[in-house]
Amino acid sequence: MVNMTVKEILSATGGRLLCGNENTVLEHISIDSRSMKGNDLFVPIIGEKQDAHRFIGQAFDNGAAAVLTSEHDAMDLAKPWIRVEDTRVALQAIGSYYRDRLKLPLVGITGSVGKTTTREMVACALSACYSVYKTPGNHNSQVGVPITLSEITAEDEIGVIELGMSEPGELTVIARIAKIQMAVITNIGVTHIEQLGSQENIYREKMTIQDGLMEGGTLFLNGDDPLLKTTKAKEGCKTIYYGTGKNCDYRALDVHLEEGFPAFTAVFGQKRVPIRLAVMGSHNVLNAMVSLAVASECGIPMEEAAKCLQEFTGFKNRQQIYYVAGMTIIDDTYNASPVSMKAGLEVLGSITKAERRIAVLADMKELGEKSPEYHYEIGEYIAEHPVYEVVTLGELAGEIARAVKEHAPHITVKEFMEPEMLVSYLNKELREGDCVLFKGSNSMNLGPVAEKFYRP
Repeated sequence: MVNMTVKEILSATGGRLLCGNENTVLEHISIDSRSMKGNDLFVPIIGEKQDAHRFIGQAFDNGAAAVLTSEHDAMDLAKPWIRVEDTRVALQAIGSYYRDRLKLPLVGITGSVGKTTTREMVACALSACYSVYKTPGNHNSQVGVPITLSEITAEDEIGVIELGMSEPGELTVIARIAKIQMAVITNIGVTHIEQLGSQENIYREKMTIQDGLMEGGTLFLNGDDPLLKTTKAKEGCKTIYYGTGKNCDYRALDVHLEEGFPAFTAVFGQKRVPIRLAVMGSHNVLNAMVSLAVASECGIPMEEAAKCLQEFTGFKNRQQIYYVAGMTIIDDTYNASPVSMKAGLEVLGSITKAERRIAVLADMKELGEKSPEYHYEIGEYIAEHPVYEVVTLGELAGEIARAVKEHAPHITVKEFMEPEMLVSYLNKELREGDCVLFKGSNSMNLGPVAEKFYRP
């Protein structure tokens, strides 16, 4: 935050100052009592498992300059305590207040799959001409977005903000806080179907990103997605389609893989730009096309944006490639859905120099009552592709194993329920010449397993 005072926090939240100086300057917001950057406002969030109000003392010990509270009505200390009704709502109000002080345009990105990679690639393309701020890590929630906005400074010329959603109404809340000029919807999948009930409900929720799209803004839609290709932006806003189909304004032609790396020609009007990406998987063609579209609509020539995109090498735990001890390790453990699982397997199959292709796959979470069916379909997909061995972790991933056994008995299958046993097996099994894909939902903790094989 730039030059934000306690007095302004009071104005933004409608809170009451219990003690301390209202002219105290605040520079950051923290929800973690263990981590302060300097002159922080500590916001204790009441979660399902614990109430962070109990850590206020620790926050002050670690350098917090002020605190919000919904559990104290009186206090007599030197540092400011601000009484609010609800600390989460107050945090959102601060984010909205701070956003109103900012002049830069923001690009908001949502979708079932690929939000983070798309965010990174859009920011990369925009960096051809602008100083770009982007969401750090996965701070894309009702709590994360206000904090993300608070870190934008006057040096930033444009921002790329990831907007997540896990429950009905959440995207509306954070989109209205962000007040975006451009909105991107990557796709409509089945992630979070457990909470939302159907793919149609997911579609309706994703479209609420427009609740924060400002008048005259632009909605970028995946023209290859069955539910998005006929969708139009709300009245007063522009619609732009990207993809590979004839309906797309920004279109990729001649798409093919060169040792797993996508190569294609980006077309917009009479403009044609050849591109070869440095990240694997044909799904990244769509990520690249929306990045070029956003950059172009911001006045950046496609050739300039393409130069930057061709240098993009990915993001941690998202199809990161490591070459260790004669093996190729693909770490794609950040998260998993049926679409991204198949994309990861496609990358595995594209490594032509591999002597053995081994897929280490964990459960895909939050897929609802059809979850076993989705996992079984992955096994059927594997049966039609060049995989030597499938190693699974978790009960649901057992359905992947079952399908492989039934449809491709020539593929070796091993099943595990505990990471320790999985690691022990892989230590004995893996050898020089192997290409190994690690893929599963973040909550399955497959990332630390993968790291054991590419980090000393």
